[in-house]
Amino acid sequence: MTEGNFVDYVKIHVASGNGGKGSAHLHREKYVAKGGPDGGDGGRGGHVILRGNQNLWTLFHLKFKRHIKAGHGEHGSKQRSTGGDGEDQYIEVPLGTVIRDTETQEILHEITEDGQELVIAEGGKGGLGNWHFKSSTNQTPRYAQPGIPGEERDITLELKILADVGLVGFPNAGKSTLLSVITAAKPKIADYEFTTLKPNLGIVEYRDFKTFVVADIPGIIEGAAEGKGIGHRFLRHIERNSTLLFLIPADAPDIPKQYEILVDELRRYNPEMLDKDRLIAISKSDMLDSELKTELKAELDTAFDVPYLFISSVAQQGLTELKDKLWEMLNQEAG
Repeated sequence: MTEGNFVDYVKIHVASGNGGKGSAHLHREKYVAKGGPDGGDGGRGGHVILRGNQNLWTLFHLKFKRHIKAGHGEHGSKQRSTGGDGEDQYIEVPLGTVIRDTETQEILHEITEDGQELVIAEGGKGGLGNWHFKSSTNQTPRYAQPGIPGEERDITLELKILADVGLVGFPNAGKSTLLSVITAAKPKIADYEFTTLKPNLGIVEYRDFKTFVVADIPGIIEGAAEGKGIGHRFLRHIERNSTLLFLIPADAPDIPKQYEILVDELRRYNPEMLDKDRLIAISKSDMLDSELKTELKAELDTAFDVPYLFISSVAQQGLTELKDKLWEMLNQEAG
């Protein structure tokens, strides 16, 4: 998936179909006197339905389709014939899509399962034909019900990525490099801050053909929860990850301090995110000789209350242990 094709926020206008009119037809047939009312009912207007699709990873297909209308119900006709229902319109969305009312910002629903359907705009009911209104005192009613109009509303679709592991770190921590090494993803990598402007997803192939999904979230900076930088736009993508992998470079001036800042940003954005399993990876550790690593280990054993390990994406060091640990944590989560 290229960055330009990653769309995680769209606003669309949806309109369901109007119900068809009931018929006020009176039966006419040779040799049948006073055949009476036989007008059929109108058909239901089409619904607008959201449907979860596990094969979609982004809302890009809706970027240029901002108005979605369902079909109108057909009118009733003679011989009590009911009009056809209007055509339903299905909007396929990736799993993890949150639906909001654009005007009130109220969350209407979330799509989290493949094939899950949600009627977001209900079609109008068809009107009753005149044969429903026949009575002993009104044997030839010459009226029928009109159809009920459909609904119109503006909705906002917001994607929260359903990945197993979310990579959390400052810009230049090496998240994109790690993703490119342990998965087949090809994120943009360069030696400047905010190389990653959109979340990147990669599938890690584990032993015995098992897999899990890792999401590289754009770098978080101090103050991201208040809207600084670009990381705040994507903090919501971390909400759905089972496990958070904090990536801190070995050459950081104060590794425990960086970890605390990252945790604090998540706490201020959504305190529930601190309930997730956490693992710390000290990246770029190929720069450390054995003596420095021993010193750092002694410091980190005291500072950290969560598991950590040393890795190097470039030198391919510690990556097997990292996958093993993540798999173990994800299985605990599943259990």
